[in-house]
Amino acid sequence: MRATLRWAHSDLRTHRGEALFLVLATAGIVVSLLLATALFGYATNPWQRVFTQAHGAHVWLHTGSSADTGQLAELDGVESVAGPYPTASTTLAARGTRASVELRGTPERPTVGRPLLTSGRWLDPATPDGVVLETRLARALLAAPGDTLTLPAGGTGTGTGNGTGTGTDGGTATGSPRTLTVLGIADSAEPRYRAGEQPGLVWASPSAVRDPGGEVIGLRLTDPEDTDYAVQRAVTVLGAGAVSEVSTWKQARSEAQGDNRLLGQVLGLFGLGALVAAGLAVHGAIGTRIRGHLRDISVLKAIGFTPGQVVRVFLLQHLAYALLGAVAAASVIQALGSRIPGRLGDAVGVWQGLPGNTVALFVVPVGAVLLIGATTGLAAWRAGRVPPVPVPRPAAPPGGRLSGAARQALGLRLPPALVLGWHRAFTRRPRSLATVARLALPLLLIVVAMSAWTTIDRFDSRPDQMGLPTALTARADSGLADPEARTLLERDRQVAAAYPGVEVAALVPGQTATIALRGLGTHQDPYPYALAEGRAPQGRDEAVAGQGLLDLLDVRVGDWVRMTVGDQPQILHIVGRSIEPENAGRVISTSLDTLRENDPDLGPTLYELRLRPGADPQQVADRLTTAGQGRLDVHAVPNPADGLSPLRGVVVGLIAVLALIGLIELLTAIGGTVRESERDLLALKAIGLSPRQITAITVMSTTCTALAAVVIGTALGTPLAHWLIDAQGRSSGIGAGIAQGPSAALLLLFGAAAVTGAAALAAVPASRAARRRLADTLSAVA
Repeated sequence: MRATLRWAHSDLRTHRGEALFLVLATAGIVVSLLLATALFGYATNPWQRVFTQAHGAHVWLHTGSSADTGQLAELDGVESVAGPYPTASTTLAARGTRASVELRGTPERPTVGRPLLTSGRWLDPATPDGVVLETRLARALLAAPGDTLTLPAGGTGTGTGNGTGTGTDGGTATGSPRTLTVLGIADSAEPRYRAGEQPGLVWASPSAVRDPGGEVIGLRLTDPEDTDYAVQRAVTVLGAGAVSEVSTWKQARSEAQGDNRLLGQVLGLFGLGALVAAGLAVHGAIGTRIRGHLRDISVLKAIGFTPGQVVRVFLLQHLAYALLGAVAAASVIQALGSRIPGRLGDAVGVWQGLPGNTVALFVVPVGAVLLIGATTGLAAWRAGRVPPVPVPRPAAPPGGRLSGAARQALGLRLPPALVLGWHRAFTRRPRSLATVARLALPLLLIVVAMSAWTTIDRFDSRPDQMGLPTALTARADSGLADPEARTLLERDRQVAAAYPGVEVAALVPGQTATIALRGLGTHQDPYPYALAEGRAPQGRDEAVAGQGLLDLLDVRVGDWVRMTVGDQPQILHIVGRSIEPENAGRVISTSLDTLRENDPDLGPTLYELRLRPGADPQQVADRLTTAGQGRLDVHAVPNPADGLSPLRGVVVGLIAVLALIGLIELLTAIGGTVRESERDLLALKAIGLSPRQITAITVMSTTCTALAAVVIGTALGTPLAHWLIDAQGRSSGIGAGIAQGPSAALLLLFGAAAVTGAAALAAVPASRAARRRLADTLSAVA
């Protein structure tokens, strides 16, 4: 044991830098995997906890006021119901901030879909104008218990809220504004408020809903997996014309998970990729070290070391490095993870309170250590097979003779350092290819990470190419006519165009889900869709659809689809696929003129505003709101990149970890090249090469290896990144076509930095080896 420890200590002193990098790389990998685990838990658990405690409804149906909803409680599979409750869509204002809401008349605190109070108290009959706000809505309005909210003239609207973000801002011009008092704030398992997409939920006494536009009823099922069948039964019983919108628990859960699940997937993917790269780097390092210490290993066996002991020396040594990095990573996450700014810190804080936290905190580091140990064991097993009697090295190793191309290059009087360096890099083909492959893997992952960064940046720099051709959405009160509204909007010098539109909820064939049907622009002034496939709608009944809708209906571009808006059927021909960041891509869009063919009285309820380059959306929105004198509600179009801002820091951290792994492999390759060149030193000096030229041979060999790895990593990483990003886009409903690779200049700079860094790292050890004394060289060759 003492001899084993002395050998391990001596090896550690010789390879301190490599040991440090391995510890840091392992720590970074485990941190990535633990953060991914935390994000997955954070994405799923909070909503699930609220749904369970609230005894949430699996289906919410918005119907007309005349619908006979009492029959739904008798349906097979329905365990209990919530409501029906009268509802109305309107707008609430507080401190200069406006928000679209669904006002829901709730006579008593429900048992199904029960709001969970986080502050304040529930509705009180003694305060007829008291309301309870959903948490995210309260945060958007900066409202707290005791605050006063303003309801516009008319009190309530005539529309219904819905789960697709297609509710309309109601409000008639009669009456006078009134106020509501915030009594409490509550969590809900229903879809939460999103500006411009999903109206916020407000619970109020029935007397506060003075002009209801419909009703909402919730169904709790005995089997949640039968949701689609239950919706079909309910719509059949009530009649398709009676149901205006359907939302399910699956949609609410997916919306609640949001970008957290995507962050977890990114971290998990890169963490696993980095773990494989680290394992291969360790395998290569041990294999190179064994080839460089064959004589020492033979001596160890000659003095009594068994093959098992030799294997354990390498195995335990690298397991210790991995274990140290894993323990350090787990300790840092446990102690400081909740203090990380932003969403990552929140995720870790929630995850630490979950029952499976301790198990994950143990299993993830142990799994990483075991994988590194497995690759270490495979390489160390070769050390156990070294014979106790040193085998003389062959005079000319296989592939050691100059190739015909190398001899011709020397005949053309090319620099010997260039020719011999290239020849040395690729002399032993299996070993050289393995080195290039191990070095190319972290470089490939870095290219993928850079592509993820570039794609996120594209949402900010070129939103028109990512399904966001407009920056603002304006909704006008019913008292503001269309010509007057468009004139008011286009009067602003920074508004390039205002596209009139309408957005309604539509039931899909089979009546199991609700989609968003949009009519935007006109035939004379078409809406500028961001198309990934097909063409823009031009003729009658033509439309474009998001990937989420195509997947939901199992249709493709070129198919016809039928949907129901109220009791009116709408048949559209899908001529293109648009990139749709909203509503999980469950959107079908056509021109406003096409929708008017079914309903000539249909008028625009919203305006999509395209701004001039350089315009500040918030400043334009403030000016338009002021100019509208309370008749315009203007807000920014949600950008998915806003929710992915934590991913930028994640990408930087992952690139740093992958760079460490690449550095480990590069140092291994340099060490192996320097050791294998020792026996050629005498021959090179004998033919008249100077120490500087001999140094250049080793540097050129390393440069060629790094260059080959960069070319392979870039060539494979770019299409792989496009495939991964587009696959994620398809699964999220946005659709393929959003991937954006790094620019050619950035890739060239990345490759030049990698190759230059490799040459610089190789220069010092190569220079030292070239200036060794002849006696030392003879002892190394012997």
